[in-house]
Amino acid sequence: MPTELSEETIKEIAGHYEAIIRLLGEDVGREGLLKTPMRAAKAIAYATRGYRQDADKIINGAIFSHEGSRMVVVRDIEFYSLCEHHILPFFGKVSVGYIPNGKTIGLSKLARLVDFYARRLQVQERMTAQICRIIEEKLDAKGVIVVCNGEHLCMKMRGVEKQNSTTVTLETSGIFNESQSLCDEFFRIISCPNQL
Repeated sequence: MPTELSEETIKEIAGHYEAIIRLLGEDVGREGLLKTPMRAAKAIAYATRGYRQDADKIINGAIFSHEGSRMVVVRDIEFYSLCEHHILPFFGKVSVGYIPNGKTIGLSKLARLVDFYARRLQVQERMTAQICRIIEEKLDAKGVIVVCNGEHLCMKMRGVEKQNSTTVTLETSGIFNESQSLCDEFFRIISCPNQL
């Protein structure tokens, strides 16, 4: 699977952007817009690179034996995505917790797995579930919990135009589905990490 779009594909996307700009009533030949179609094509290719990545290559063997049984948490992983309904940005932070089952994963790989699903046309609910599932699958974890806080420009700059709205999504698996105390512990950790 190629990780980059071909130059030919980028040029084709740029042609579509040029047509859109023209249809909006702008002069694509004016100075400020001359390079915009190509810039926009490269930007959308970058923003959707998750389609052209492979989770196993991202993890790249960074799964290690672990004897502990307590929760591992990485909080406030920033993400940037595009709403699949309007192709407008949504962004925010993801926090991940899991109970190891003899294995842990390199911490940076959790952030890369968040990007793997964020960098595509997406909805926050699905993205949260996908992150939870892949961590459970790749680690055979006893349980995974993922919470995502997002701000959506499709709600802020169009439609209802609610500037202070945020969306929170939560996904759990395994032991987190059975233990309220584990969920409570996770939320204490991400809320007050210095007061454990």
